[in-house]
Amino acid sequence: MSKKTIHIMNTAFRDGFQSVYGARVLTEDFLPAVKACVDAGQTHFEAGGGARFQAPFFYCNESAFHMMDRFREVAGPDANLQTLGRGINVVGLESQPRDIIDLHAKMFAKHGISTIRNFDALNNVNNLIDSAKSIKAHGLKHEVVVTMMELPPGCSGAHDVAFYQKSLQDILDADIEFDSVCFKDASGTSAPKKVFETIAMARKLLPGNTKLVFHSHETAGVGTVGYLAAIKAGADQVDCSIAPASGGTSQPDVSTLWHALRGENYELDIDIDKMMHAETVFKECMADYMIPPEARSVEPLIPWSPMPGGALTSNTQMLRDNGIMDKYEDCIHAMGEVVRRGGFGTSVTPVSQFYFQQAFNNVLFGPWEKIAEGYGKMVLGYFGKTPCEPDPEIIKLATKELNLEPTTEIPVDLNDRDPSKGIAAAKKLLCEAGITDHCDENIFIAATCKQKGIDFLLGNAQVNGVRKSAHTSANSEASGDGAYTVTVDGKQYAIEVEGDHATVNGKTYNIAVDNGVASPKNGIAHTTADSTIIKAQMPGKVMKINVAMGDHVNEGDILLIMEAMKMEIEIKSPTGGTVTSIGVQVGDQANGGQELASIN
Repeated sequence: MSKKTIHIMNTAFRDGFQSVYGARVLTEDFLPAVKACVDAGQTHFEAGGGARFQAPFFYCNESAFHMMDRFREVAGPDANLQTLGRGINVVGLESQPRDIIDLHAKMFAKHGISTIRNFDALNNVNNLIDSAKSIKAHGLKHEVVVTMMELPPGCSGAHDVAFYQKSLQDILDADIEFDSVCFKDASGTSAPKKVFETIAMARKLLPGNTKLVFHSHETAGVGTVGYLAAIKAGADQVDCSIAPASGGTSQPDVSTLWHALRGENYELDIDIDKMMHAETVFKECMADYMIPPEARSVEPLIPWSPMPGGALTSNTQMLRDNGIMDKYEDCIHAMGEVVRRGGFGTSVTPVSQFYFQQAFNNVLFGPWEKIAEGYGKMVLGYFGKTPCEPDPEIIKLATKELNLEPTTEIPVDLNDRDPSKGIAAAKKLLCEAGITDHCDENIFIAATCKQKGIDFLLGNAQVNGVRKSAHTSANSEASGDGAYTVTVDGKQYAIEVEGDHATVNGKTYNIAVDNGVASPKNGIAHTTADSTIIKAQMPGKVMKINVAMGDHVNEGDILLIMEAMKMEIEIKSPTGGTVTSIGVQVGDQANGGQELASIN
């Protein structure tokens, strides 16, 4: 009996990077590994999209379009290069109007992409229709997605086989054109039995020649078992990564799946010996990058708090950036309740980020004392209808705090009427920044990356948060630019030295030491007994300062904007008066409780 050949898409250079390194990888560092995989006979790669669009601009001081161009050059003209799109959210957390959705497909086709995998975290078919039309209109292949996860124990109402069958039937009833169908479990929590039954259901419901794909992660420890279940139920393709960006928070390693299928009536479309050589090349490429310990492990809490692998390390890297990695366990514990009360949107970007942001707020400010904007808008319907009705108390809290009423309107229709979104709004941002080149690329960067995109286009961005060092010894590593990785008692500390201060795991200290104790580098505020001191509520990066010394402000005026955990936080004046001090500069990493400004 001949064996069925299972196709593999290599996810190492997109989802692998996102899941292991928080998407912070420099382009030229990994291209030799792409070439090695091509030489090994692989023709299908995940090459961008998802967090690997914003991350090059945010952290690597690189253009994601340049990254895709270089990927195409190395992979060759015949490779199937695939990216990940988030329906109406395209490649960000914010949903977009139709003109940006169309520009997304146009730009990705221009920059070498063959296929876009297109999903909606709420499995709301209205959020897939316009993106699907644009993907096909620009000559790309469209892989439509049903998103999966397991509900926390004790919950019910969605994410069973019947729910996925309805989601798939909605896609068929909407006459969405597609080339393949993927069932995507970003958290890796779906029970293998449910995976088998879901894929078997889809195989019966879809035309017999439909390419059927299953995608998962090893975060909960059942990724490979889920792949075996999907294959035996009729899947034609599963996604695998290669070491060092495999296992743990990432996809199963291709060698692991190859081994698991030994003796079965299935084979992978790879040459395993050549792929093992490609893994060796990849390990050499990534040797100088720090692998967070949480990226290597199976996390037992994930079935209770379904955090996707791609979001887990992204969030822990941001916690490290802000010097609050000690809050990670508390945030994961808090996330379970956030999922239970939020309407059971699939824990995949952007919803997974909304879940974590709300859990983060619940830990830092107290349970439900501060509603994260994305989470609040989700429960109010601004991203579409959630699979189940959110907790009425949470809806009430979000309505009050965000000053928004619940809506049942289709989100893309709302976005089309929003003057702050779309091509015209992006051109306005470019004009305000003095950028005269309004090419499609720049418009899309401004629309999806906002101020950080503008900073990149102005040449004001810099490499930051890329945890990479050149080896100098067994215990310390230096990059040559004042950045070091030091190992003490088996723990790694990322240290950067600049001028009179040093940054340790994202927290900045003065080098001058008083009585043997270094003090955090705070802005020095000139205050008097009559001054009102404005302090940072949480650690974050200063993105914009709207006032200057001596300016008169009114109560409620926005003094500055900080960013933490992908949330923009407006710091408003609690009183009217004159700005007597500003203790930070744009680009500073402020500590929680640090003095930002004073008003007299």
